[in-house]
Amino acid sequence: MILGGDVGGTKCNLALFDERCGALVEGPSHRFPSRDYSRFEDVVSEFVSTVARPRGAKITAAGFGVAGPVHDGVVVATNLPWHVDAKSLAALLRLPRVAMLNDLEATAEGIAALGPGDFETLNAGAPGAHGMQAVIAAGTGLGEAGLYWNGSKHRPVPSEGGHSDFAPRNELEDALLVYLRGRFGGHVSWERILAGPGVRNLYEFLRDTGRGTEEPWLREAMEKDDPSAVISRSALENKSPLCVAALDLFVSIYGAEAGNVALKFLATGGLFIGGGIAPKILAKLRGPAFMDAFLAKGRLRPVLEKIPVRVILNDNTALFGAARGALLA
Repeated sequence: MILGGDVGGTKCNLALFDERCGALVEGPSHRFPSRDYSRFEDVVSEFVSTVARPRGAKITAAGFGVAGPVHDGVVVATNLPWHVDAKSLAALLRLPRVAMLNDLEATAEGIAALGPGDFETLNAGAPGAHGMQAVIAAGTGLGEAGLYWNGSKHRPVPSEGGHSDFAPRNELEDALLVYLRGRFGGHVSWERILAGPGVRNLYEFLRDTGRGTEEPWLREAMEKDDPSAVISRSALENKSPLCVAALDLFVSIYGAEAGNVALKFLATGGLFIGGGIAPKILAKLRGPAFMDAFLAKGRLRPVLEKIPVRVILNDNTALFGAARGALLA
């Protein structure tokens, strides 16, 4: 019995898995709001006491994908005040070891467990495309990872590319960089834009620089609910020109950075779009803005045209990857 965990800034998803005939079969699971707990160990303890133990499940391996860089089995979570320690978790679970993965490393590892129905294709790419692959995933933060071919299967390559410098492509994005530099005190990463809070940052940039007008009903709605969610919904429902402009800018910048990731890993085998945001804005991703920005890389456009681009629809991908990581630990 394997315990897998997907640990993010907003939620922690934990699940039990059986390995049957070489495949993982998901069992009981539970979602915990991350900010309700002071330590990840408390989340694991609650899962064991309320989910695993009542079912008589004996956990024999465990793996966790955590949003943050992994160093010697320890993760300082990027969007939480947590230190997640593999040795501490192994002692808690009475296991010899626990697999600790970056969250995008876990997502990359989990792709192999998915089926054709778990993807939405944005670009078919070249027939029989093969080679390196890459993943970009906007959610609470922005994650990026690669996958190299070891001769028999793809294996993940972790990165913290979401925290590298945002690169504007035109005068509008030049102004955006200046605006965000003033707000965040110098360094502006891609994550400041391509994440849940980034949608709000784009909206406020357009509003504050006179590129749109905030309607009173919208201001009231954002006071009652998550502003980024309100902005995205209002854009998809075409209720607010300012929200539409903010989400369109988000999609275009997302496409540009996805193309950057594909080039950095030379992901001729495919670029996957993970995270919680993409499935919610599929209507926008299917439009021309994302792929136009993805392909706009000058002399390398022909290379990018051959790369398959797919949205991951299964929100348990990182859970499967964490469980797979546990088997490999």
